[in-house]
Amino acid sequence: MLVLILSVVVLLLIGGCVCVFWAARGDAPRWARGVAKVTLLGSELARSADRNSRSHRGGGDD
Repeated sequence: MLVLILSVVVLLLIGGCVCVFWAARGDAPRWARGVAKVTLLGSELARSADRNSRSHRGGGDD
């Protein structure tokens, strides 16, 4: 069951990356641009959460 869940997550991540690439080319439909925006927002949230956790541990080099 865990392998199935992880497989779905990986497929969603790959699909999001494809939509970001497609939207960057400029010829993506509206739904793909929306998926790309959500993917980029998720990556920014993950990056800021990582920065915050590193700074709380005292090992940040910001």
